[in-house]
Amino acid sequence: MLMGLTVPKLLLIFAIGLLVFGPGKLPLVGKSLGKSVRELKSAVTEDEKAEAKQIAQAEQKTETVAK
Repeated sequence: MLMGLTVPKLLLIFAIGLLVFGPGKLPLVGKSLGKSVRELKSAVTEDEKAEAKQIAQAEQKTETVAK
């Protein structure tokens, strides 16, 4: 996921974030970003589970029709 992001690059990104948002807002920005990533992961997981359930139901219907 973090392909090509080395420690110096991460430090540069952190320094730019510190300059743009300041030391007071940076923890809030990080918290918001973390929350957004968590919600995105949760939505993707729910979608994958729903898709797997639909596939299983479709396979069950085809097995029933084939008999």
